[in-house]
Amino acid sequence: MAHLRATSSGEELTMNTFSSRTAKATKTIVGIFATLLISPVAASAQLKVLMSGGFSGAYQQLLPEFERTTGIKVTTGSGSSQGTGPQTIGAQLARGVPADVVILSSEGLNELIAANRIAAGTDVGLARTPLGVAVRARNPKPDVSTVEAFKEVLLKTKTVAIPGSTGGIWLTTHLFPQLGIAEKIDVKVTPRGTDATGMVAAGDADLAVMPVSEILHVAGVDFAGPIPPEIQFVQVFSAAVVACSNEIEGSKRLIEFLASARASEAIRNSGMEPLAISR
Repeated sequence: MAHLRATSSGEELTMNTFSSRTAKATKTIVGIFATLLISPVAASAQLKVLMSGGFSGAYQQLLPEFERTTGIKVTTGSGSSQGTGPQTIGAQLARGVPADVVILSSEGLNELIAANRIAAGTDVGLARTPLGVAVRARNPKPDVSTVEAFKEVLLKTKTVAIPGSTGGIWLTTHLFPQLGIAEKIDVKVTPRGTDATGMVAAGDADLAVMPVSEILHVAGVDFAGPIPPEIQFVQVFSAAVVACSNEIEGSKRLIEFLASARASEAIRNSGMEPLAISR
């Protein structure tokens, strides 16, 4: 009987040890499953971006890598940085178009900040690009290397296309009056940069003056050169998180990626100078 009691006690001890180990293992498994359940939520985060055309060339090259390395899916809409009409980024946000991140000219971003549509402290400069001249593909490229040459080209041109956003606003309110040609040239203001290059490609305008990054790699047009440095207007394109975004962390990750040195090559290839190098 004593032997049996000892055996029973040993079995009880063994069972207690087994139960303890089982409980620990169960907790571990539960923890693993909890992690697996949480991870897909983070990985399946979805961002909505509203972007102007100036940064689109670099963005299109960079976005697949961002989505692949983070698991974050991004939906992208477009709009002009500034101007009038329903398709400006500001107008879209004002009427409730959902967005987590905006990418646009610094001038346009400043307007959104003033309207309290941007999460404080989230704005980051990405790249800058000068204004240049686009002509129809395979047409002779005019000399625009000096102020006088550029002015002469404009005066001889039947129709000049410009986008009605930041660069176009500066051209019509500042440069053309400064050169004394505002009333002497036929300027067609288009809603977007793609409309301006489209006019040139179709032969509806002789040339377009617009950000270089919106000219390079566009079918149907050739880059004739930047406008002279003495009268140049360099646009800075920036990104920021929209104030009403529910994806703050994912939005910051996207902006950090676009502003990193890792993005520099794609930015240069699109006709822009990355700001990551100068920070």
